[in-house]
Amino acid sequence: MPSYNGRFHTPTLSARLYYNPCPAGLSAAIRLKQLANESGNEEFRVLLLEKAGEIGAHILSGAVIQPSAVAELFPDWLDESNENRFQHATPAGSDKMRFLTKSAAIPIPTPPQMNNHGNYIVSLNEFTKWLGERAEELGVEVYPGFAASEVLYSSDGSVKGVATNDLGIGRDGKPKDSFERGMEFHARVTMFAEGCHGSLTKQVINKFDLRRDSQPQTYGLGLKEVWEIEPEKFNKGQITHSMGYPLPSDTYGGAWMYHFGDNLVSIGLVVALDYPNPWLSPYGEFQKLKQHPLYKSVLEGGKCLSYGARALIEGGFQSIPKVAFPGGALIGDSAGFVNVPKVKGTHNAMKSGMLAAEAAWTALSEGDSSSVFLYNYEDSLRKSEIWKELKEVRNMRPSFHNPLGVYGGVMYSGLEAYVLKGRVPWTLKHKHPDHAATKHADKCTKIEYPKPDGKISFDILTSVSRTGTNHEEDQPVHLQVKDWDAHANETWPSYKGLENRFCPAGVYEYVEDESKSLGVRFQINAQNCIHCKTCDIKAPHQDINWAVPQGGEGPKYYKT
Repeated sequence: MPSYNGRFHTPTLSARLYYNPCPAGLSAAIRLKQLANESGNEEFRVLLLEKAGEIGAHILSGAVIQPSAVAELFPDWLDESNENRFQHATPAGSDKMRFLTKSAAIPIPTPPQMNNHGNYIVSLNEFTKWLGERAEELGVEVYPGFAASEVLYSSDGSVKGVATNDLGIGRDGKPKDSFERGMEFHARVTMFAEGCHGSLTKQVINKFDLRRDSQPQTYGLGLKEVWEIEPEKFNKGQITHSMGYPLPSDTYGGAWMYHFGDNLVSIGLVVALDYPNPWLSPYGEFQKLKQHPLYKSVLEGGKCLSYGARALIEGGFQSIPKVAFPGGALIGDSAGFVNVPKVKGTHNAMKSGMLAAEAAWTALSEGDSSSVFLYNYEDSLRKSEIWKELKEVRNMRPSFHNPLGVYGGVMYSGLEAYVLKGRVPWTLKHKHPDHAATKHADKCTKIEYPKPDGKISFDILTSVSRTGTNHEEDQPVHLQVKDWDAHANETWPSYKGLENRFCPAGVYEYVEDESKSLGVRFQINAQNCIHCKTCDIKAPHQDINWAVPQGGEGPKYYKT
């Protein structure tokens, strides 16, 4: 392999490159390879780069999936006669919706968007692994453990691929004995399927000004555990959602519990990252949630098997950026196709990848050697069910920005769900980026969280141990803060340790230190990081940049 600017590089692919294979990237790769194979061009190369050590290891979601996209890719995905069928799908059963107070669970109508008839409860990391196996069967080249850290550009400004980071660099920035140069991967088309707030996606959005006609993206933080519960409490397929407690009325969010598999439940809480009170801890709120009688009654006597957390997209229709640019495209949650009122996004993410694949096949089949622009992808997206679905519910999430908070949002959303159905001439706006919503600590009520009992609620390091996360300590800190002391001096006086509370993995700390003028020292425990991206989104001064660590590192999720 020839050297290029000190790195190794692959020959330019006639096909395309995907980074990072979430369901969107895998669906795109599968669809493109299907088209190539059907045309008799089985030598057509499609590559997938995955920063995790194995496909699916970094994937986390609820998850109840709508099967429309996977059934289009693989009509026999659940067929008993198919030996390669997905074997871990639990048909959705009854739906329950509750509004919680501290001790009560009040039944409320389940919005029509949340009707789960015909849907399936899955572990999304198992489902993603299964998609990866199907991709390899078709001839897609899958490379786990490759963390791309840089977008590469041609002389005409178009994207020509990505480069992985160098390995074997010490914390001091100097090469160690194990040093290996990174690699360049060149392709006619490069798809970014990094999921929510990807590090390379940020670069291309800024490079090509893809948000010029859209509103800022908004986010939530989802925290999840998987439990094995007592058999007599298991109700296979049961789906419960709740709003209200433990979150304050000025904070959007909700919880779930799904019964799936054999005596397993998925329980989780989503907290919108535009919450105003810097004393709030999403992790602490999740631990409080589990002590509510609605959920505690199911969990008692059970065993927590795994934990994880991940930022997710909430911006919806008005926050979708331009998705095509010279040499590539954004697919899945790199663009942002989650239907928040529906509590689903996997079907839209997969469909977007399939639309992009079809547009790429058309463009690459024209034989033009110039840089590729996927005009058909932008057009087909606007004509698709994705666009229609997100436009219909576009006003629900931003309606929660009102003087009545959650209560006003619930009332307006009910009107939209049952009467208006998006057929209004207005589009509500997101008020501001999430980080700008945070108030100063002295303007907010301090929140004290109860001590974990070690049975239902847990301390944060115990939970981190259940993520399987692992990072070599002797490497540059991938949570990039230019000057730790300057960060502390700017952030601590106003927010009093916000970073320690918004992080669901105990990465950030303020440690008492009399040698510092503030009396505290800012510390980053990068080895705890579970790659949720919350810090990059919520830091008040936007001075934390989440970058990829060495390939293969990070969480190794189980049944998430």
